[in-house]
Amino acid sequence: MSRRRPLPPPPPPAHLRSWPDRAALLADRAGVLAYLGRRSLGPAALVVFWLLVLGVQFGWALIGGVLVALGDGTDPLGAVLTVPVLAVGLGALVTAGVFLGLKVREERVMRVLMTRWAELARDPEGDAPLRMPGRSLSWLLTSFAAGAAGLWIAFVVPATAVRGEDTYAEVAYAMGAGTLLWIAGLTGVARAVGHYRWALRLAGPAGR
Repeated sequence: MSRRRPLPPPPPPAHLRSWPDRAALLADRAGVLAYLGRRSLGPAALVVFWLLVLGVQFGWALIGGVLVALGDGTDPLGAVLTVPVLAVGLGALVTAGVFLGLKVREERVMRVLMTRWAELARDPEGDAPLRMPGRSLSWLLTSFAAGAAGLWIAFVVPATAVRGEDTYAEVAYAMGAGTLLWIAGLTGVARAVGHYRWALRLAGPAGR
């Protein structure tokens, strides 16, 4: 089973650069930036991100189901049966959450690499495909929708809960699910905005 391609190294310091000419530098620069852009905002990255978010929500759903069952009262046998469900839920929540954290960390590293490689030179025509406004917009729209839905669930559902009909466990589950979705939305929006700001610097006079 092949491992995923590692991230490219940062550009060498000025005194160690050995490109024969500007064309060779621009070719290497464009290749690295295109790869990092695909890895950061490509369709595969978007799918993996939301699959991990679904994993977090699945884990929390199992945990919430156990909380609701215990809150409604259950016989001793039913309480015992909730233990494996709770274990699976915790496992899914923690595993997906850890991988999401690793993805966020990787994104920060990629953003630094993209900035450092972009600063090597200016290439307005060659950099046009690197701005990827469509992919950035896809991340922004899906993340904004998820964040808005999360806020609605976290605040509106508890606010409209009826005493005697909705249990504390049900309200806690709704608040947790909404908060997790809201955090995921903020993470996706931050990635889209970060790429947009990088693209503005790419087109601006800061490059050399």
